[in-house]
Amino acid sequence: MNRFVTLVLFMLLVIGGGSLIGVTNLPGSWYEALIKPSFNPPNWVFGPVWTLLYLMISVAGWRTFRHRRSSFAMKAWWAQLVLNFAWSPVFFTLQSLAGAFTVIIALLAAIVAFMIASWNEDRVSFGLFAPYLAWTSFATLLNGSLLWLN
Repeated sequence: MNRFVTLVLFMLLVIGGGSLIGVTNLPGSWYEALIKPSFNPPNWVFGPVWTLLYLMISVAGWRTFRHRRSSFAMKAWWAQLVLNFAWSPVFFTLQSLAGAFTVIIALLAAIVAFMIASWNEDRVSFGLFAPYLAWTSFATLLNGSLLWLN
């Protein structure tokens, strides 16, 4: 039962926190006015993608917390969560393309650090982060392109 409660708490933290960040930092007219690259996806794509990614992030965090709660992997997991949650306010609320680009580069580093730290101990958590790394790499390209174009 304790494992289930911990998993639910991780899901509430990650999915709930990510959802709260999302609804309180909306794109708005400033974002709509930006010059966007041709590969910019429609806004409706981000919600479903992030919901699925947040589910995988929460499961990886829960697995790491259960078995290696004071490990470097757990520290990297917390770091990526803080950086992930920081990106939207920096980008959408502060309207700082350069600041958000700095945050997302650090986020990529934290994701890679978590994956490297998880490789030998928990390949499931490593695998759960692979789509997150791919999406965040794409988001970094998108953020960089927006910075370049605007």
